[in-house]
Amino acid sequence: MESRREESILVKSTKIAAVVSLYWFVSITMVFVNKSLLGGSSMGEKDAPLFITWFQCVVTAASCLLLSSAARVLSKSSLSFPEVGKIETVKAKQVLPLTIVFVMMISTNNLCLKYVGVAFYYVGRSLTTVFNVIFTYLILGQKTSMAAIMCCGVIIGGFMLGVDQENLAGSLSVAGVVYGVLASASVSLNAIFTKRVLPSVDGSIWLLSYYNNVLATVLFVPLIVVTGEVPAVISIIKESSWDFWGLMMVGGLFGFAIGYVTGLQIQVTSPLTHNVSGTAKACAQTVIATWWYSEPKSILWWVSNWTVLGGSLAYTHTKHREMVNNSQSARPNSSDHHPLLPTNTGLKENVKEGEGMA
Repeated sequence: MESRREESILVKSTKIAAVVSLYWFVSITMVFVNKSLLGGSSMGEKDAPLFITWFQCVVTAASCLLLSSAARVLSKSSLSFPEVGKIETVKAKQVLPLTIVFVMMISTNNLCLKYVGVAFYYVGRSLTTVFNVIFTYLILGQKTSMAAIMCCGVIIGGFMLGVDQENLAGSLSVAGVVYGVLASASVSLNAIFTKRVLPSVDGSIWLLSYYNNVLATVLFVPLIVVTGEVPAVISIIKESSWDFWGLMMVGGLFGFAIGYVTGLQIQVTSPLTHNVSGTAKACAQTVIATWWYSEPKSILWWVSNWTVLGGSLAYTHTKHREMVNNSQSARPNSSDHHPLLPTNTGLKENVKEGEGMA
């Protein structure tokens, strides 16, 4: 009996390690792939960041359709995925406000990544937690404890120090910082709107993802025209190599995969562990980026990163402790059986925590 228990613990620990490693791999790789696609502050005649983002939405919507078709063929024990395909007008109208925020979120995230280095990307978008506190009060009327607010103060301090150090190093992009702040705000708004809209799609995160991405592909078209990307899109279609389109496809697939591995990580661990894992992943991503792009950084630059990371971890711990103290019933244990695709429960909990895209 003891041997079986030790084996069960070993299997569970191995599974958790594998899922966390998968989440890290998908999230970090997606950032580097997107940076390669988006390029620097100017890509010349092929500068079309919104088109690249639009293409990723197309791939995600197509992936949802493919998995839905596969789920109809395979047994539900092998593949669990909701029925998608037809866009219902009523549901589309209910989801549309969220999609507008979603378009803003993925656009500003990619634009931030375009103008700043991967090493600074985490700090550049680190104010999401701060906006969570602001918007949950302004929109939901929920107050935040002084301890959590103090953690936000630490994050703001780290963000400001990071911006200062980027400026001293001569690598500061004002546009990148502005897009980073907008991305932080939109990630927070996206979490709040997602929580409100979920009931309209029967609580299915995957169905919501499908509606979001289909509607986003429509909303991006006028944005691409207004921002003057049409000539760049034509140039990309005419002149880009198969390698470029392959990388575009990889970026889209990883964009879809991050939703899956995020839900899976929450399912086999917990929302708290997921947030800690995401923070640790950001640290690893920063270290890898400074090595990959050969970017030596000052001590204070690293201090800014550690300050943001420390503030984020402290905030996560504080909120978790408050949730435990306020909870009247013990949280049910997760099932030992996990379907190929994660259920909605963990994802909805993650939405409540205000977690955004990696």
